[in-house]
Amino acid sequence: MARFRLETFIAAPPERVFDLSRDLDFHQHSLADTGEKIVGGRQGGLIELGEEVEWQARHLGWVWRLRSRITSLERPHRFTDVQVRGPFSAFEHRHIFEPTEGGTRMVDEWEHRAPLGPLGWLADRLFLARHMKRLLETRNAALKLEAEK
Repeated sequence: MARFRLETFIAAPPERVFDLSRDLDFHQHSLADTGEKIVGGRQGGLIELGEEVEWQARHLGWVWRLRSRITSLERPHRFTDVQVRGPFSAFEHRHIFEPTEGGTRMVDEWEHRAPLGPLGWLADRLFLARHMKRLLETRNAALKLEAEK
């Protein structure tokens, strides 16, 4: 299982950062390079506890579909999304928002298990985990830019 933690300081209040993090319209536009679009579940706005969204995007030269559900939500402190159906054997993404002097420390705790047993494990070590981390860093940079406007 691959795990990583990212911390991003954002000069905006936790409520703004929290809501922007679960804004499906913003998410869809912040990863424009992947052609990310909603193809099922909630179609836009702020995703809520128990709701699902299905994304389609191009990653690593392939078009993928991933459906996730919000399994916990405590505004403006944290929420968690997990894969319901998609390319991973499993994934869980915990979003944490901590008030700090002058803004918010946004923490992403990401865990995924690649499919295909040993072949997936190898792909994870060679490129998949790095790709997912870069994707999240790109999203966080866009979120920071938008939240600090």
